[in-house]
Amino acid sequence: MLEQELIQAARQGDAEAIRQLYDRHSSQVFAVARRLTGDDALAEDCAQDAWMRALRGLPSYRGDAAFGTWLHRIAINSALGARRQVWQREAREAPLADTLPSPYPHEAPLLRLRLERAQRALPERMRQVLILHDVEGFTHQEIGELLGIDAGTSKSQLFRARAKMRAHLKGQGHPVPVRERERMTVNG
Repeated sequence: MLEQELIQAARQGDAEAIRQLYDRHSSQVFAVARRLTGDDALAEDCAQDAWMRALRGLPSYRGDAAFGTWLHRIAINSALGARRQVWQREAREAPLADTLPSPYPHEAPLLRLRLERAQRALPERMRQVLILHDVEGFTHQEIGELLGIDAGTSKSQLFRARAKMRAHLKGQGHPVPVRERERMTVNG
């Protein structure tokens, strides 16, 4: 069957025509995604995304370019979009040392429980801001957009959440590290 006939049949939902188009072009779609992402798993996701976009966009395919060229462009856009997301995520993340020394190695599990308990005791909005900023690494601007609040409100909520966490941990008899004591003394 000619490619134009396959395209027309695929537009009408013919599963066999879709399968034949996939068989003809899948290796090229994966190859371009693999070259642009440098990662097999990400390339598979991008190839799948490209095929989904192509099938959704098939009714609007005009035939100005060859089907393979059109599909190739969709695969490139999908891979570039995925790569951009990876770069953005990597830009927000800071590499950690292989091992981090704990100031209280014998209390680590207990400390974790105390932190979780203190976190649960926070009001919902403060907890959200604390987690988004200190755990997930979002900026105050991003938190504001996510939660529908001003960046200044995010900063204020974070300040209050940290203060409540310190107070809660102090109340449980948790030893406060020297640096933290100094900062609390300076900041009030």
